[in-house]
Amino acid sequence: MADPTVFPGTVEWSGENPGISLKEQPDGPFTTLASFFRVVLSPHGRGHALVLMQSPEDADPPAERANWCLHDNEALARYLVADFVAHFGAFRGLPGLQGLNYRQLDGVQASGDPRTSYSESVKAGDLTVQLAWSGLGQPFCFVLPPDRSATGRHHMPSLFVGCQDATVSVNGQLRPGRPVPRDIAGRTISTAMLAFSETWIKA
Repeated sequence: MADPTVFPGTVEWSGENPGISLKEQPDGPFTTLASFFRVVLSPHGRGHALVLMQSPEDADPPAERANWCLHDNEALARYLVADFVAHFGAFRGLPGLQGLNYRQLDGVQASGDPRTSYSESVKAGDLTVQLAWSGLGQPFCFVLPPDRSATGRHHMPSLFVGCQDATVSVNGQLRPGRPVPRDIAGRTISTAMLAFSETWIKA
């Protein structure tokens, strides 16, 4: 029997982190970035957070295109943004991250089946955001070593489900763009995926 794999280091957080990144042109800028977290273990406890960038390149956009972090645990949300989201490839160096509006959410609801189609709906006051993934592919599990993870400091085992299409709607209005191809762990998926059983272990 093979020995078990044990990752050295400290587990910093574990949970789910599906995302959707949209472009109008494959070689153009991202029009919308959404990174959703359902965290079951962290230094700041459990919680949900949705980082929604409607104006990724603008630190002070108009209200109708504001950049949001909707959460039910602000300490956890700020930790995730500062220590993780800010290092994600599509988010790194974006002016919009500097002007995030933090707002307490009222409710989160997941629906669908990750084998076919799936959605997360987040409500915060007069703001309702729905993330929807469709054309879901075969689940696959992998581990990124620290030198290939987003932060450069963590092992990251995760289960991913790629998808053919995804949408982000804000108060019923679809955001422009669609996912574009992306390679990860030797697979070509898209810039929209489900990420379950995701754990960040500081090396």
